[in-house]
Amino acid sequence: MNRTLCRFAVGAALALGLSAPSLAASWTVDAAQSSLGFEASMNNTGFQGRFEDWRAEISFDPADLSAAKASVTINMSSARTGDATRDAALPNGDWFDVSGFAEATFETTAFRAMGGDAYEADGILTLRGVAKPVTLPFTLTIADGVAVMDGAVTLNRGDFGVGQGEFTGDTPVALAVKVVVHIKATAQ
Repeated sequence: MNRTLCRFAVGAALALGLSAPSLAASWTVDAAQSSLGFEASMNNTGFQGRFEDWRAEISFDPADLSAAKASVTINMSSARTGDATRDAALPNGDWFDVSGFAEATFETTAFRAMGGDAYEADGILTLRGVAKPVTLPFTLTIADGVAVMDGAVTLNRGDFGVGQGEFTGDTPVALAVKVVVHIKATAQ
């Protein structure tokens, strides 16, 4: 197509009210101000943990959720709870099996506005090679090019094969694990 015809086509599309699809804003996560953690219970005593090595790629504009997307990759060997015995066990085959599944991922498939600063992100969580749909409710505030997101979702670790052998049931480690996300990011 020559340049004149190309300009005419673009001009005609604009005149008819057609436009190119909008692009969601890209965000850079501030790793020092962000966290990805978990809460669980062993022998009816709660404990908390965190992943020290993870990254997220985020494109999000509250005015255009259809173009929004996020991709999170977690280094499973970076899980820390502050208990040396537990931390040594998590990478092993009974739990995260990092020799076979070094990373977990969460890829969004859709976002929904729930009113005010509340949203939901649908996505696929892949952990230990098992992919399952997960909906993450979260709140989001954006001011002066800085976004702060807080979300949490409770998962059944058994759905992903986390906890093998004597740990497949609800004791001594509860099946329910709450994943807690806090992200601070700046617009690119």
